Order: sequence, then C-alpha cells, then structure tokens
Amino acid sequence: MGMNFYNDRVVLNVLGGSLDNAREVYEAAEGHVAVGVLTADYPTVEAYVEDANRYMEVLEGNLSVGLGGGNPNQWRAVAEVAKYVKANHFNQAFCAVGWTRANLDGAPCHVNAMVAPSGTPGLVKVSTGPLSKDCEKPALVDADTVVAMAKEMGADSLKFFPMGGLKVADELKAVAEACGRNDFILEPTGGIDLDNFDEIMKIILDAGVPKVIPHVYSSIVDKATGNTRPEDVVTLMNKVKALV
Repeated sequence: MGMNFYNDRVVLNVLGGSLDNAREVYEAAEGHVAVGVLTADYPTVEAYVEDANRYMEVLEGNLSVGLGGGNPNQWRAVAEVAKYVKANHFNQAFCAVGWTRANLDGAPCHVNAMVAPSGTPGLVKVSTGPLSKDCEKPALVDADTVVAMAKEMGADSLKFFPMGGLKVADELKAVAEACGRNDFILEPTGGIDLDNFDEIMKIILDAGVPKVIPHVYSSIVDKATGNTRPEDVVTLMNKVKALV
C-alpha cells in the first residue's frame, strides 16, 4: 500500500491521535492517506523521532510530519526530523523548505511549502514564517511566481492555509489554476469537513491540478478521544472515488 502516496491523484491527509488510531485510519483509507503526527506534541526532536519510527512501520512510510496547526515556530523541529526520518510527507513553512530538503539528503520525500490567502485572488502570502507572519507588510506574490519559487527551494506542493473552508473559494480557484498551469501539487488546508469537501475538491480538480492532498483535521476528530474517526475517513474515501 505504501506507494499510493506517490501514485494517487488524491491522497487524504488526516491526523493520527495514537499509534492504534493511525493504523485504523490507514486501513480505513485503504492506504490512500498520509497520517499526520505533529512535532508540536513532543518535547524534543528525539522523542518525536522515537515515536515516528513506530508510525512509519504501521503506515508503510505514509507519515506526515506536521508542524501543529500550521505553527511556524515548529519549522526547525520538522527540519531536524528530516535528518532521521524519511517520511513520505513533510509540512513546512515557506521560508524553511530549502533547509528541510537539504536535511533529507536526497531522499525522495514530499515537502510542502505553507502559504496563506492574501485577500486578493491570484496573490499568495508567502510570509508564513515565525518572524515574517507578523510583519506589518506581508509578502504577497503572484501565484505562478510562488510556484516557481517553491520549486526552486525543493518543495513539491503549496499548502494553502488557513482557508476557513470555502471562505476564500475565489482565492483557492486562482491558486489551483496556477498549480494546474505549472504542474504542481496543491494541499488545501483549514476548515475542510464532510460537507464542503466535494465543492473544495471540485474547484481544485477542475483547475487541472495534477495531484491534491486535502488536509481534513479537526472536523473528523472525536473531541472526547482526540482520535480521527475511521468511519469519516471511509466517507471521505468514497467521496474521492466519486470525484476521480
């Protein structure tokens, strides 16, 4: 199952609340999923790496090394993990993609570049790092140029976050079209749930994006246990099969 991450047009990205939960959701998605484990949940890189190796085994490599709610302060932890764990998927702030790619030492892992909506369709905010995110004048860059820059740094995709579901649908469409034109992967993230999933995916797939990695997080997490609900993952997989 491990190769699905690289071969599929759509790969889900969901959270693994525990090792057992990661196993459950991986089986529920029939392997067509990258399961997120967040560096923010661990006190040290060493502690994360120790656990990550267990997850890697259960997930056949389809671990998504996460920041934790898009927290750019975790960029260095993710970059350090890249030295020791060759997971199939890494989440990273735009500014730290090159660092992460270098630490992977040639391993063919997928690294995204986190960018944000700007308020203007066709422009993307690239100042998503720990210092730059708070700058009074954000760096807003043409979407096609952002894709070119991301490629130069060694990124495989743009992670478009936070979307707030369909709140920035016009911006999503513009960034998806840029990814479509430039043969680049898109990872829509933030506020995606079972209700808006189809519409969000349709916008992206219609724009000709070659591969989509939708992050569906808190909306399918059981608040009491902190685990992702396997039955919701099955529902999402059925939606994906209908779309592609």
